[in-house]
Amino acid sequence: MVIPKHILGTFDEALTALRKDLLMMAGLAERSLDRALKGLLQRNDDLCTHAIADDEEIDQLEKQIDKDGFEILLRYQPVASDLRRVISAIKLSPNIERVGDQATNIAKRARKLNRHPPLPELELIVPIQAYAMSMFKDSINAYVRENVDLAHSVCSRDKQLDDMNRDANKKLTERMMEDSEQLRGYFNLILISRALERVGDHATNIAEDAVYAAAAEDIRHKSLAASV
Repeated sequence: MVIPKHILGTFDEALTALRKDLLMMAGLAERSLDRALKGLLQRNDDLCTHAIADDEEIDQLEKQIDKDGFEILLRYQPVASDLRRVISAIKLSPNIERVGDQATNIAKRARKLNRHPPLPELELIVPIQAYAMSMFKDSINAYVRENVDLAHSVCSRDKQLDDMNRDANKKLTERMMEDSEQLRGYFNLILISRALERVGDHATNIAEDAVYAAAAEDIRHKSLAASV
């Protein structure tokens, strides 16, 4: 049976709209994370406040993508690569939303840190935040461009970010024992480092879904095994 051309066009329009919302959501999450990190590093409470405010719009987009994605599945019953693209969009949005959540967590911790004199140990966070941000950006680019090699490179970088977080936590814990007066500040830095490590985890999940969408390959357990 030949599917009428106008139905295919309608599906293409629906899929394009779904991807557009997903990219808008990713852009907001990236902006929120960037604002939170600049608010931390530049001690700028206004940027932290803007990062927190972004979260509501990100949450609403996740709900919309979820609703529209399942409506596309029910209405058009796509198959093969079209089906993978819709499923991947539905799966990507929760990971993007959680990046937004981590940005909010970082912004809230940053505002607490900004009330006190700066800690030199903040420098431990600088390479971690740059690494996590690059993983997130690359994971979205891999999805948009259907670039399997880039997606694999994101997955391979997750262990390095884990190691960076572990090393920072060890140093900050040692400082907590040496300088109890700054205990809360060091603890907030530990939680910020952990939030960035989780950004890397979500970026890895996005990259894995990008591979599935582009190449019909499930690499989730392969990524996990490679990191052990």
